[in-house]
Amino acid sequence: MSHTDPTLAAQEIPYLKILHTEPGIHSAIIHRLLLHFAKLSVRQEIVIVCIGTDRSTGDCLGPLVGTALSKLQCSSFHLYGTLDEPVHAMNLKDTLLHIQQVHDNPFVIGIDACLGQSSSVGCIQVVHGPLRPGAGVNKELPPVGDIHLTGIVNVGGFMEYFVLQNTRLSLVMRLSDIIATSLYGAIKEWDRSFRPLVRREEWRPFPQERVNKATPL
Repeated sequence: MSHTDPTLAAQEIPYLKILHTEPGIHSAIIHRLLLHFAKLSVRQEIVIVCIGTDRSTGDCLGPLVGTALSKLQCSSFHLYGTLDEPVHAMNLKDTLLHIQQVHDNPFVIGIDACLGQSSSVGCIQVVHGPLRPGAGVNKELPPVGDIHLTGIVNVGGFMEYFVLQNTRLSLVMRLSDIIATSLYGAIKEWDRSFRPLVRREEWRPFPQERVNKATPL
């Protein structure tokens, strides 16, 4: 479970905070994600890290998102954190080390639940910069993500562990479904419409190739 304070980060792209019942929420999240994806190079891999545990109702948002994405069997991203194989406080450092060793300069997207003000419960945030897993329950864990998405599942500030255990599962599932669907939609749209443009923009023939094409045999 994470703590995020978007107002403290110097952001090139404004953060998005939107209530899960808002009409057009999927389109809003997809559009904001595509703005972030526009900074990717064609060779940069997308890695999604879904943080949390199924031992806590409020903290299972990340694993629910990861499980939903894993069922899509999409080759456009690499996924860590599901209900069967969660990424949590005990294995987060090892998971991040593995990602650094296996993936070359990946674009990492962190997913986690968080607590917030009562007026923000049920909101989803898309934020530039890393999330701080465990900060909401006073744990010190390494930051995760070039960007991150969080679902505000309950009210923070007092007895956080108890609050997480007494969070409505129905809300967590609705938030996780929206995040998974929107994230998948944004990645597929990026692959279909924008990555080919980046590929053409980044590719340049070597001087020798240009000479060969210009010189008749």
